[in-house]
Amino acid sequence: MENEQQKPQGFMGWLKESVTVKLMFIGILIILLLIPSFMIESLITERAKRHDEMEKDVSDKWSASQLIQGPVLVIPYKRQLKDRDASNKVIIKEVIENFYVLPENLHIKALVNSETLHRGMYETVVYNTQVKVWGDFRTGLNKLAITADQLMLDKAKLTFSISDLKGLKTNPIIKSAGQSLQAEPVFNEKGLFNNGLQADINLTSTKDQPVTFDFLLDLKGSKELSFLHTGKTTDVEVSGNWKTPSFSGRYLPDYRKVDEKGFTAKWRMLYYNRPFEQQWTADDSTINKMTHNGNAIFGVKLKVPVDQYQKTMRTSKYGILIILLTFISLFLTELISKQKIHLFNYILIGAAMIIYYTLLLSFSEQIGYNLAYLIASVATITLISIFIASLLKNKMAAILFAMILTIFYVFIFVIIQLEDLALLIGSIALFIIVSTLMYFSRKINWDKL
Repeated sequence: MENEQQKPQGFMGWLKESVTVKLMFIGILIILLLIPSFMIESLITERAKRHDEMEKDVSDKWSASQLIQGPVLVIPYKRQLKDRDASNKVIIKEVIENFYVLPENLHIKALVNSETLHRGMYETVVYNTQVKVWGDFRTGLNKLAITADQLMLDKAKLTFSISDLKGLKTNPIIKSAGQSLQAEPVFNEKGLFNNGLQADINLTSTKDQPVTFDFLLDLKGSKELSFLHTGKTTDVEVSGNWKTPSFSGRYLPDYRKVDEKGFTAKWRMLYYNRPFEQQWTADDSTINKMTHNGNAIFGVKLKVPVDQYQKTMRTSKYGILIILLTFISLFLTELISKQKIHLFNYILIGAAMIIYYTLLLSFSEQIGYNLAYLIASVATITLISIFIASLLKNKMAAILFAMILTIFYVFIFVIIQLEDLALLIGSIALFIIVSTLMYFSRKINWDKL
């Protein structure tokens, strides 16, 4: 009977003292800590989404990103069609269709004056800009089955588009063919452009002569200013006071300069790499189809220099690695010092390392990522080190462990900053860490544990 009563006690004692069992429990704990880690990532995603919603709300009230398209010269023309009536007799019908002409030369020059609007802790980049547009059209009909007599030159229109008409600060006046034209909005959803503007122009006096145009757009917008490559030759120059621009779209600038004063960028493009013709007839959806694909759109984005949510998310991806290395280091410290640390204390240390990411997220929203990383790291390392010192009654062991944690967090910070070299630096650092753990673990006699 005594032996039967001692067996459970011996088994429980073995469970308590077995290093293998403890390693298994630590492994299970690390896996369980994946659950709150995923919850932290969901929280970061939710906060980033909230930031985007607030940014969009502010920009919508100011004015959205602006895309300038055109101009396009639209000339109605008469065309005769053969048809048959009810008695099968051939009749001639006259229909009116449109002849579309893109600029021979298109010049655009924009000066962007940007600023940052704040709503609470959220911020959005907005801008005011004056965009000068000028150039000329050539209405040669050599490639089309249209004669000059078919053209209705007195009913021509000059049309262009601004993606958010709310951003117009003044009514555009177009100077073309010796005329001063008032631009009016186009309310036809099936027009050449969405949010189009057009002006009636009489081209009777121009005939085969180039049709020049010149107008100024006084606009406001947010985050991005883009253009559509519509000219046979398109020259665009954009300058502004934003210090961290990003050039977007299919075409990168031929010349760019970014310094403390702002930026200047210049594009020059020919129609050889443009995805639509210089002239066409009838189809008023040609450009809209193209713009949906973004095949001829380019411009500049005014990016906020630091995206704390992206960096915090990238940091959280390394969370389980930090916990794993910390628990291994703590376990080796426990074996070398021959002092036991209860599994519950491992749980508390794991919880502190998970809460670290909520500290990082909340502080980064207020003071930026770098300073938030410093505060959260110092707070977590100090808390865990003091806790270990109280458990082991050994200040040197706690100081050593604090140094190990510091190395881990500095390692992660360097990886986050070095985006292009993150894999190389990370691989080398992990190799060094594993080598160090192998070196210290060789002094442990595992057979006696």
